[in-house]
Amino acid sequence: MRTPISFALGLAAGAAAAHFLDPQSGRRRRNTMRDQAQSKASHVASAMQTQATHAAQVAKGAAHTAAPTATRPADADDVTLARKVETEIFRAADAPKGSVSVDVQAGVATLRGEVEEQSWIERLGDQAGHVDGIKGVQNLLHTPGTPAPDAEPRGLAAERLHSS
Repeated sequence: MRTPISFALGLAAGAAAAHFLDPQSGRRRRNTMRDQAQSKASHVASAMQTQATHAAQVAKGAAHTAAPTATRPADADDVTLARKVETEIFRAADAPKGSVSVDVQAGVATLRGEVEEQSWIERLGDQAGHVDGIKGVQNLLHTPGTPAPDAEPRGLAAERLHSS
């Protein structure tokens, strides 16, 4: 039984050698075979890359969906918080945008400036305190003809916020 199998393998090897080592067409056949093999390998590699990227994106989406919202980072830097406060307190069309400045340090918003009515002082301070990430509000707004409130040193303001 070994003899017919060995004979068939020898015959196939000889035919392949004659086909690829032919002096007239062998070089073309070898190059064609090499090009086809490289093309197949490139196609397989590209398909595997696409599948791997897809699987990674699906896993990332599943992890994002499964993560509770409370553990996602919500702390923003002070500049971002200041922009969020400005967006919130100046939302109304008649808000005194040009006369109020907003500064945030260590999560504490400081409102400075002069507004026409006492109601704006209370309203802007209240709205600033409701912005996510703001730990406290130092409202130094005043009406025309009244002196600006004295700012407490940063340490005292922070101490008062934490003790209340």
